[in-house]
Amino acid sequence: MSGRVHARGRARAWADLFRVSALLSVPGDALAGAATAGARPGRGTLHAIGASLCLYEAGMALNDWADRDEDARERPHRPLPSGRVTPAAALAASAALTLAGLGLASRAGRLALATATALATTVWAYDLGLKHTPAGPATMATARALDLLLGAVASTPAATASTTATPAGASPHPARALPAAALLGAHAYAVTATSRHETRGGSTRTPLAALAVTLAVAAGTSGAGASPFGTLLALTYARTPATLLLHAALNPSAALTERAVAGGIRATIPLQAALAARGGAPGTALALLGLIPAARALARKVSPT
Repeated sequence: MSGRVHARGRARAWADLFRVSALLSVPGDALAGAATAGARPGRGTLHAIGASLCLYEAGMALNDWADRDEDARERPHRPLPSGRVTPAAALAASAALTLAGLGLASRAGRLALATATALATTVWAYDLGLKHTPAGPATMATARALDLLLGAVASTPAATASTTATPAGASPHPARALPAAALLGAHAYAVTATSRHETRGGSTRTPLAALAVTLAVAAGTSGAGASPFGTLLALTYARTPATLLLHAALNPSAALTERAVAGGIRATIPLQAALAARGGAPGTALALLGLIPAARALARKVSPT
């Protein structure tokens, strides 16, 4: 019995380290990338999703390894400072997951591998140095944009290998996903900038700026060419974090700021759905919306921040 309890405790520690409740916000990057590139999801998309999941979790483990001293002061309950996971194990897991992610991306082609390599480099650079610099939010925005582009590249191998002068908008092509990547990156920038205040609070300007970015992203997603369904999804996206960001701006406590960050993470899924709908893939958008209840249930068990 004690062995079973111990195993459950170890599983919970790794779930906390990997922030598994945020994991469901990852597959939509590749799916939105495929949709906005004008491609149907295929085997390459699945490889991109697998690579994204591995690289995302690699970043989570590396983040806690790099911040273990800071967490010992501010978040002693986290897996590393509490001793539930050793620093060596977290670093080894990050390295192994990075290699696994690159291996999966390579199965979708050389350009997908190159995109995944750029993504992995961005993730490691963020966790090991750039996170605590002014470039931190922009680095995280770049990582999320690259993740969407990974799905676009992996889902359009014929287009990326083509040497013809076919316009990007005339057939499936990864270049068509660039505006969606920029919108997703802007959202990630706002969430990351807000997260810098979640342990201490004290910022009114940052949540207000994040709210402005959220509204701008929603407007860009529901602009000219969007279907009524896509516009509704864009409004759903904006509604998810807007109230929480406003509360954090009016009362910039650490608790309310942390709730705003969690709301921003949850809002990633409806944004991905809105982008997929804008790309002409309402079925993909509906499938992504189906992940929201599971993400909420997981968030009640494991904090996404």
